Amino acid sequence: MPGVQALDHARSLFDTVPDFPQQGVSFQDITPVLADPTGLRTIAEGLLAPFAGRFTHIAGIESRGFLLAGVMAGLCAERGRPAGVLTVRKEGKLPAPAARVQYSLEYGTAAIEAPDVLTPEDRVLIVDDVLATGGTIAACRQLIAELGAQSIGVGVVMQVDALRGHEIAGDVHTLFHC
Repeated sequence: MPGVQALDHARSLFDTVPDFPQQGVSFQDITPVLADPTGLRTIAEGLLAPFAGRFTHIAGIESRGFLLAGVMAGLCAERGRPAGVLTVRKEGKLPAPAARVQYSLEYGTAAIEAPDVLTPEDRVLIVDDVLATGGTIAACRQLIAELGAQSIGVGVVMQVDALRGHEIAGDVHTLFHC
């Protein structure tokens, strides 16, 4: 796990965007952290730490989760424990999805899909940038089960505590709370 100073540096890079995506919401943007090599490595290492050696694949949820999963897989390879990346896409982005899960949002429904790349022996770590209402992460756990693999855990960079997404998403390793 990265030290407190490294985590403080990464957190200092977050940008708060007022009134986005709607009036009264203060959006926490991690884009500046992704652009900073030290900050990016810090959050990738922080997400990996509790799960080291327990997974064969990292499922990145579209779209920032893709970036995190790729960096994390690279760190795993550096450490002699290679891991594949599973891209969990929004509905309609894959030519031939193997599984699809629909879930509820505050304002309607959405769906995620994944390709047929897992086996029953695979153990999957799920990663995303933000845990808000929890629906996407819960759907991703279900999606991995439908693909015949096992989800071993979830890591997110930031959790919006007021939205209580952990109640739907289940146990999630979170680096930062807001």
